[in-house]
Amino acid sequence: MYDVITIGSATRDVFLSGKVLEKNTSISDSQITLSLGAKLEMEKIVLTSGGGATNAAVTFARQGMRVACLGVVGDDLDGQEIITELEHEGVVTDLIQKHRDDHTGYSTILVHPKGERVILSYKGEGQHFDATNIPLKKLEATWFYISSVGGNSKLLSELFEHAKANNIKIAFNPGQKELELGLDQLALFLKPLAVLTLNREEGAGLVSLPGATAAEVLDKLAPLSDGIIIVTDGVNGATLHHTDGSRYFAPVPDSPVVERTGAGDAFASGFVAEHQHAGDVVKALQFGTANASSVVTQFGAKAGILKKDNWGGWPLVKVIKK
Repeated sequence: MYDVITIGSATRDVFLSGKVLEKNTSISDSQITLSLGAKLEMEKIVLTSGGGATNAAVTFARQGMRVACLGVVGDDLDGQEIITELEHEGVVTDLIQKHRDDHTGYSTILVHPKGERVILSYKGEGQHFDATNIPLKKLEATWFYISSVGGNSKLLSELFEHAKANNIKIAFNPGQKELELGLDQLALFLKPLAVLTLNREEGAGLVSLPGATAAEVLDKLAPLSDGIIIVTDGVNGATLHHTDGSRYFAPVPDSPVVERTGAGDAFASGFVAEHQHAGDVVKALQFGTANASSVVTQFGAKAGILKKDNWGGWPLVKVIKK
């Protein structure tokens, strides 16, 4: 029996950073311009694993939980590197599928010296989740933490049915493919959730209100779910809708930013981990915020993830109940 099984994407990530990117960037237009045929020198390279399921798994493992990761990788060196890294963190990898018909998902992240980045993503095996190959009977856990499964609604249905039959709570941090299913179809999965987390832009698109505030997104989503809903808005903080109808706002502390990859995963998994420990949404918001703030101070989505009983000096943000 696991405390948590994380389900979703697993990728190999390479981060490249150099001053040349600053010279080829227009901040006002939010663009990096690269000339065809150019050969640009980078000053820094970082190789690590990524993907919502692996990032969340490391948060839970570092919080002392028994955690397994369910994802899909290729039968290649990149896939093995992901598995090795997870095992080093204490994550059980027996549920990870290896496929031979495609390459492990891979991302190249160009990091601007000021912390913004461009992600070149190849989904690879991550988009080939096959519900028929998942041993549902082995998925024994207190919680499922589900991120992107390539928009596979059949797989989502089977996971939710299994969770309902076995009294497993679900935290859902949908990816772009899941959001593209549309609100009518996704609503079927929102009702039984314990925790739903998404960012403001994703939420605004889902409820068809471009530019909507976090509060407006929550107004639309709250009637559709019996669980806690959190809408994050980058440096503008996170707003939570509680099952009792109350709302909480958590600001983001000032912190240096190296690059922002994995901040959303760190917040969502950090919230769920602390909520499991204490059942206190205020402390869970504080830890999720601290976890995300720590992650953005280093390259990659995992290096800055906090360890149990060590918040790394991050302050307890003042959570406001509305």
